[in-house]
Amino acid sequence: MRVRLDEDACVGHGRCYEMAPEVYGEDERGHCRIEREEVPPELEEAAQIGADNCPERAISIERGARPRARED
Repeated sequence: MRVRLDEDACVGHGRCYEMAPEVYGEDERGHCRIEREEVPPELEEAAQIGADNCPERAISIERGARPRARED
């Protein structure tokens, strides 16, 4: 999972980083800053909650196949 931020859409409500501080942070203006663009499995639920609670829909989630470990 990857998270993306539309910086132009973010107005600094702060819901994302209040609800999921492991994934989202606050910049000097109080706007969202992505702390983990590549989200590990154990934080995927938190990332989704933060994105879902953005009233501006400034955060998008990309889901895709995870790279598999090589088996030699």
